Amino acid sequence: MHTISKIITWKRNILASVAVLASLIVLSFYGVYTNQFYFLKPDNYIFPLLASVHFLYLYVVWFKITEDELPDPKMRNIEYVLYAIMIVYLFKIYDSVAVLNSIEFYGQHVIPTTFKPIATLSVVLYSILPILTLYTFWLRKRFVGVYNFENYNDNLNIWQ
Repeated sequence: MHTISKIITWKRNILASVAVLASLIVLSFYGVYTNQFYFLKPDNYIFPLLASVHFLYLYVVWFKITEDELPDPKMRNIEYVLYAIMIVYLFKIYDSVAVLNSIEFYGQHVIPTTFKPIATLSVVLYSILPILTLYTFWLRKRFVGVYNFENYNDNLNIWQ
């Protein structure tokens, strides 16, 4: 894991996560069957809302690493919410694969030429996102520290 952390530093991981999340937010409004963007469907806003929690966690990790701070209960709570969001990410992988495989069922219908590339891109991005997220958890543990709040007050040095 240490050789991976030399290649993919914590900054590269966070920037890659931001790029993947931003791309997936744009793709969440895109309809692969119709080759149009749908901004009025309420279902399309679920992923951007969940991604905002992910963006918040990435900001907190960036801040904690750059300022050399200890983890706090708020950071832990955001990470626990992100654990639950990971289940949604896994569902989105399944859903994207199902959409990609549905081309066989709709073979006689007119499907845009962008269907296969965009559906494949969304499968790849949704598959990369949990890997980057788990790697961010590992980086948090390595650079920020573990969540040990039993002796939290002993680790504080107010004179620094």
